[in-house]
Parts: sequence; C-alpha cells; structure tokens
Amino acid sequence: MEDLISPKYQMRLVKAVNDAIWAEYPSYKEVRYYISKWHKVERNWDEEWENFSIAFKDNKEIDLLQTLHNMCGTDLLKIAIDCGVETPDFIPSIPTFKNQLKTEFTTAYDTFTKAFKLVETDPSLAVGLANSALESIIKEIVKDDRIASKISGTETLYKLSIIILKEFNLTNAENPKEIKTIGSSLLAINQAVEKLRSEKTNFHGKTIDDYLIRDTIYTYFILNSVATVGLFINSYYKIKYPKPKPLIEESDDLPF
Repeated sequence: MEDLISPKYQMRLVKAVNDAIWAEYPSYKEVRYYISKWHKVERNWDEEWENFSIAFKDNKEIDLLQTLHNMCGTDLLKIAIDCGVETPDFIPSIPTFKNQLKTEFTTAYDTFTKAFKLVETDPSLAVGLANSALESIIKEIVKDDRIASKISGTETLYKLSIIILKEFNLTNAENPKEIKTIGSSLLAINQAVEKLRSEKTNFHGKTIDDYLIRDTIYTYFILNSVATVGLFINSYYKIKYPKPKPLIEESDDLPF
C-alpha cells in the first residue's frame, strides 16, 4: 500500500487532514491526545522503533503539520479515513456515493461509512459491511409502491439483485445483447461481493487454512465496485421511478 501513495498526493492529504483534526479538536491538548493514540513505540533490547515522531513547537505544544509530514503514507491514509477526509485517489466514487446515501438511504449511509473507516484496520469486516450497505439500498428501493416485486426481508444481495434488475428490465430476453450483458455483469458483481463476504471474511466460521481478505488494496477495489454499482442502481431508480410532483390545490377564491 505504501508505494501506491505518491508524495504529491500525501502533500495534499496532509493539509486536508490537518484542517480536519483542528476542526474536530480545537485545543492543542486534544490534538496531542488524538495523535498519541496513533503513535506506536516498540522496544527490543537496545533498539527502539516508532511509526512516526511527534513534533513540538518552541512553546512545547504539538506541531501537528510537521507531525503529519513525519508519518508514512499508510498511517496518514488511516487517519484521513478516521477523520472522514475524502480520499478520491483510492476510492473515486465514495464522495458522490456518500452524499447520495446521506440524504436518501440513512441506514446504508451509516453502514457504508463504517465500512470505509475499517478498510485499513479490518478489511474483512469492511467488505461485509459494504455488502450490507448495498442490500439496504435495494431493500429501500423495493419498498416503493410502484415496484411490483416485494421481498420478505431475508433475501441475500444476490437475490435482491435479481429482483431489482428484473424491475429495471435489464434482464429482459428481448433486450439487445449488449444490454443483457451489462445486466448480467451487474448481477455477477453483486454475486461476487456476496460470495467474498460469505467465503473470504470472518462473517462466517473459518478455519486456519481458509483464505481471508487481509490485503487492503483488494478492499479498496471491492468498495469501489460497491459504490459504482450503488450509484448506478440509485440513479436508474430515480430516472425510471421519479418522485411524484406534489399536487397544488386550486382555490376558487378570485382576486376580485
């Protein structure tokens, strides 16, 4: 992961993280406490290792900007995610996706935001939560009275995807081959996300020999895919089923 974070990108990220931390913790003491929770020191015989050095100003207060520059790219990225700083170079669709979820799908927003924050610390759980967020979006859409198909509430992401793609007429046998291919690809993506959650994460019992997702680069890839599919489903839904315009009551009162 470290070699994927360019120095130029880190420079921009440092400024954004610095501003976010000061906005959240307005005092030097709180900022120092927060940074200290990320600071790690290990001692082994006569050697000492720390993940970054905390810089201080002449007045003994923390120099946050210098401290952030002292960090490696991976630690900086983790703090950015924890502070809610957008990282479009790693998950391009997230800013747009989160903005849509926040106003339209509250449960999915909370779930996906948690997944985003866990990418670096618990990639396995992040994948499972991303799967759940996509399920929440489809379940919310299917509640629309204009949609014929209804669900029991126990459907998996794969089953929900079949339902919504049918409602969107993307799996119709009479569609052009290319449209059917796109519909099948969307279904395949969602099925793969569900299988990863079930078979490659800790959501179900695993043995020591089972493969688990631990490399965060794959987690970023999966969350990108979920965000892209979620954006499409929501956009298509709003086009196919636009919100009814409110009725304006007519008045018989004449102005004269």
